[in-house]
Amino acid sequence: MTYKIKTIDTSNVQLTEDILELTELLAKNVHEHWASQRLSEGWNYGASRNDQRKETPVLVPFEQLPESEKEYDRKTAMETLKAIIALGYSIEKI
Repeated sequence: MTYKIKTIDTSNVQLTEDILELTELLAKNVHEHWASQRLSEGWNYGASRNDQRKETPVLVPFEQLPESEKEYDRKTAMETLKAIIALGYSIEKI
């Protein structure tokens, strides 16, 4: 079986400043959900990742993450927002 990746084309979507601010809030929320799931699975903070002992150095608050980890969460949030807009939905703060 060949896996054919088919993503929503978001190449023409430009995000407004308000939506870019939302991206940061969603990125933090993405991390919080990930951390909650890991904790429920018995994971703990560790200086280095160890799958057998269920330890990871990124089980910390979003603000304490290395910038590379924050950027991963930001990209996830941003692509989700772009996909919503590309599908014809609008996002507005009320």
